[in-house]
Amino acid sequence: MVKRLIIKIDEEKCDGCGECVIACEEGALEIIDGKAKVVKESLCDGLGACIGECPQGALTIEEREAEAFLGAEIPVCPSTKSMVWEKPSESKETVRTSSELRQWPVLLNLVSPQAPYFKNADLLLVADCVPVAYPNFHADFLKNHAIAVGCPKFDDVNVYLNKVTEILKQSDLKSLTVLYMEVPCCFGLVHLAQEAVKRSGMDVPFKVIKIGIKGEVIEEKRGEIK
Repeated sequence: MVKRLIIKIDEEKCDGCGECVIACEEGALEIIDGKAKVVKESLCDGLGACIGECPQGALTIEEREAEAFLGAEIPVCPSTKSMVWEKPSESKETVRTSSELRQWPVLLNLVSPQAPYFKNADLLLVADCVPVAYPNFHADFLKNHAIAVGCPKFDDVNVYLNKVTEILKQSDLKSLTVLYMEVPCCFGLVHLAQEAVKRSGMDVPFKVIKIGIKGEVIEEKRGEIK
């Protein structure tokens, strides 16, 4: 334990909106029983990026004894840090496959909630790095699905939230699957989808799939609407 700056949450003011969770790039915050919580002190850098996103003013910074910040041990967004690794050589011949894409546009900022391809569809809500990282994205995930692509780190999450909520309200989706990268900031897409399902009032099967930065499936589970 060390004495350092860390986020403090006033539970009486917190209404569980989740804006701070999306803003926390380190993944230190979660919504538990309708309130924001610091779930792991070692992930909170104490810089307060989440504070400005709280509409209720429930977040402040205090100095107290806490777990040491992990710092460089936290996975970072692959779009913000230069990385390179050697790929083992393969003797197998490359197999060409056809595209499974069946719509345009695909960007969440551009799609219309009234678009016909969303009607009674199985929807993929996809972090924009996933199709680049995962080699069999079309065959394993995109086939027979509608898609909406976005980045919770660089785009306006409120626009995303409203758009996904409207898609859910108007399209009678068969299912919603969220594909995101393993880095903490990307989990904001999962929280956004959870909140959209709650706001829409729709009962839709919900699944989340975590992809590693080297292109492997790390975790796949049914989503919990908290």
